[in-house]
Amino acid sequence: MTAGAVAVGAVALGAFAIGAIAVGAVAIGRLRILEARIEKLSVETLTVEHLSVQSKDP
Repeated sequence: MTAGAVAVGAVALGAFAIGAIAVGAVAIGRLRILEARIEKLSVETLTVEHLSVQSKDP
């Protein structure tokens, strides 16, 4: 192998690693957004259920 081929291979491997890290970061960001939406929905649902139970009490 020549030094040029080694350099090209190293650049390609580095680009692949950076791409994998970027994809992982995006996936983690999306999971956090989804988790926040689920938590917000849960809080709103619990609040609505709590209010409906209170309104039914004599």
